[in-house]
Amino acid sequence: MPESRRRKKSVYTPPPAKQPTPRAQRMSTRWVAPTMVTLLLVGLLYIVVFYLAGNSIPLMKDLPDLANVLIGFGFIIAGFIVATRWR
Repeated sequence: MPESRRRKKSVYTPPPAKQPTPRAQRMSTRWVAPTMVTLLLVGLLYIVVFYLAGNSIPLMKDLPDLANVLIGFGFIIAGFIVATRWR
């Protein structure tokens, strides 16, 4: 039985190694993590305080219930938006 011809394969050359990025580009700025945590906690605390003592706090009592919940979730969403800048 005849043998099939062998294909000529070129020699594998690996792609060039990536240059390491400078440390300043890899690190997030110092304000990102504390701001993220603060916004998340403020949103959570706002919602908890609204549900526990919302009737006795003048500003929360004057706003509709949905507005108070949206304010709390607004802080939480802002915390998640800031979290996208954290590396």
